[in-house]
Amino acid sequence: MDGTTDELNSTKYQQMKSDIVECDDPSFTDMVAQAEYAIEHGVMPERIYQGSSGSYFVKNRNGKTLAVFKPKDEEPYGRLNPKWTKFLHKVCCPCCFGRACLIPNQGYLSEAGASLVDSKLNLDIVPKTRIVKLVAETFHYARIDRQKAKLKKHIKHHYPSAKFNRMSLPLKTGSFQLFVEGYKDADYWLRRFEQESLSPALDKAFQIQFERLVVLDYIIRNTDRGNDNWLIKYEQPTIVKQVTTEAELISIPTTAVTSIGNERSVHTSSGKQEDRTSEPTDWNVVDSATIRLAAIDNGLAFPFKHPDSWRAYPYHWAWLPQAKVPFSDETKDHVLPKLGDMNYVEGICTDLFHLFQQDRGFDKRLFERQMAVMRGQILNLTQALKDGKSPVQLVQMPAVVVERSHGHRTRWSFTQRFQNKSPFFSWC
Repeated sequence: MDGTTDELNSTKYQQMKSDIVECDDPSFTDMVAQAEYAIEHGVMPERIYQGSSGSYFVKNRNGKTLAVFKPKDEEPYGRLNPKWTKFLHKVCCPCCFGRACLIPNQGYLSEAGASLVDSKLNLDIVPKTRIVKLVAETFHYARIDRQKAKLKKHIKHHYPSAKFNRMSLPLKTGSFQLFVEGYKDADYWLRRFEQESLSPALDKAFQIQFERLVVLDYIIRNTDRGNDNWLIKYEQPTIVKQVTTEAELISIPTTAVTSIGNERSVHTSSGKQEDRTSEPTDWNVVDSATIRLAAIDNGLAFPFKHPDSWRAYPYHWAWLPQAKVPFSDETKDHVLPKLGDMNYVEGICTDLFHLFQQDRGFDKRLFERQMAVMRGQILNLTQALKDGKSPVQLVQMPAVVVERSHGHRTRWSFTQRFQNKSPFFSWC
């Protein structure tokens, strides 16, 4: 452990931290620096074989998973996607290729954008995600890039004075999402909850977390939310056995202490005490259960129009029993003050603008259309919260966009417009 600490305090490691642009978040910067340091020392990112894109578990020097990195050029329809299934999809079925409502190859921005919206609304369900640049031999590169890197190393070996802008493989830009431990697919726990119902307190906690997932997905108009790409961490109550002396029990004034394990209770009287300090007694202490949600896989969100072609891309959580329950007062109090403030909403749009414009193919006109969809979603959501609707009633509201234009004296004016065209299939 001391060796690891010394490594992380080394000059080279600190230099890596100083080279990272994201300096506004020291803890996140430290994670990225640890990942770069591990790659420098041969601990390479590990490709995740599930899914339709090239994504990687990024680890630290000790092999502990730190994050999931999704390079831009290895996205489902990126030119270097290592998954051959999407290549066949593109070649054999071009008419159904991609999502017509999304800007191609911007999944990494969508991942980071979802994290930004989560942070602005204090939902705390999206693992922190930022845009970073990494290079590693295990990433998928074109053969010519690998040959060029190999040639540079060969030349440098024979001619040490030779200089190159970059000796290694090209840097890859992508989303870097912090890894969450102890979570499982929602499908797993949802099936368990059907058989083993939660306690009222835990059920309420789960409902509030679920509503935050609904708020996030609806605002960013996530087109790929199934019950297999959001996570639940459920720490069940555990009974911890501990030894307590009789004297400690007797000192408790007029209380009945119940052992849940064997359903026995001990009653003590404050007026009469006996000297039994040397006799230990076994008691069971119950650790409280906790439940948490994590919204991952947000790369297919922020459409520039509502789905109106073949598929509707519905939210699969809308079929859950939790979706039939009206939004709680906790969710209303948490979300409405911010979403009801148009200036705050425009602040979110501005932050997303600064994030999305990092992409080389950034199109301001398409971005404005993305924000028009998001404003429309926020408009519907605020109305549903005020009217006491449920998530399933929310998704049944008509699709609307709110377009922004320059008004009188440089002020913005907003125009509301409903979408008339509907997708051919409404159930998929």
